[in-house]
Amino acid sequence: MTIRIGLLGCGNISDTHARAAALVPDVEVVAYWGRDPAKVSALAQRYGGNGYRTLDEFLEHRPMELVVVGTPSGVHAEHAQAAAQQGLHVLVEKPLDVTTARIDGLTAECDRAGVKLGVIYQDRAAPDLNWLKRLIARGGLGRPIVASARVRWYRPPEYYAGSRWRGTWGLDGGGALMNQGIHTIDLLLWLLGDVDRVYATTRTASHAIAVEDTAAACLEFAGGAVATLEATTAAYPGLPRRVELTGSEGTIVVERDRVVSVELRTPLEAPAHDGEPSGNASASSPVVADARGHARVLQDFVAAITSGAAPLCDGREGRRSVALVEAMYRSARAGAPVVVAEREGALDALER
Repeated sequence: MTIRIGLLGCGNISDTHARAAALVPDVEVVAYWGRDPAKVSALAQRYGGNGYRTLDEFLEHRPMELVVVGTPSGVHAEHAQAAAQQGLHVLVEKPLDVTTARIDGLTAECDRAGVKLGVIYQDRAAPDLNWLKRLIARGGLGRPIVASARVRWYRPPEYYAGSRWRGTWGLDGGGALMNQGIHTIDLLLWLLGDVDRVYATTRTASHAIAVEDTAAACLEFAGGAVATLEATTAAYPGLPRRVELTGSEGTIVVERDRVVSVELRTPLEAPAHDGEPSGNASASSPVVADARGHARVLQDFVAAITSGAAPLCDGREGRRSVALVEAMYRSARAGAPVVVAEREGALDALER
């Protein structure tokens, strides 16, 4: 069974989606739409398929079963809902949207339409990180104690100045946290579970933008672990993402999407590596040169459509990282720790 895909957006990330689709068996990109007709035409010529001038015409293309959304973050839910209303499955570039309220509306719409909703978080498909997830789940790291996550990346001034949406509250939803840090925030939640409380501070340290380019936060997890998170786009020339996890049985270190160090009481080798790390030089460039991570997510989502299984990261899972970022922004504004909104009900129940 061939799954026909429409690409909604047609900017840099949609080119990545097209390259990812070329790596996945039994999928075909058949339609394109974006606000810039020249970019729509260029993608259609490069990868084949039909370009459309209006969103309505694009959504009426048939046969088409799946739309991959790569528009600015602040309109993800709007565009994904439009696709769901036409009976199309929807895979959305991170974040799912920039507010949990919009995400809730989108999830409800996909439920009503009976279509699959997924979010592109490549870490959940990375072989090393799946090895680490299984290790933690079976107790190999012991009781999680402390973690640190550092996203010290660099974006030059033109990255923001050349875009109408990057570095804005309305369409980017924030800065280094909501855009660049969101992958690592999702990774921490996926590995360590829910966060009860967060204390964050933000700065606009280097760029002429309305949102933060630098943030630091302390996270208190429901399971008892604590973590620190740093995210910035002001760290010239840009360093690889690094995550360190310490449990009662030892410490694991991750760089980019690779486990680079395993120190456990019970000796265990790190997973074997084949070829170069997947991902891209995200530390210094927004362009995804390596589409393998996106291809893994797309392949999983296509399998979810054909089998009826849940995708790696569905709408409710994708909501968690945005809820945590919202809490970080509330904390930074208040200058005090705050409870993560999605955990308030659970904490109230425990106190009662």
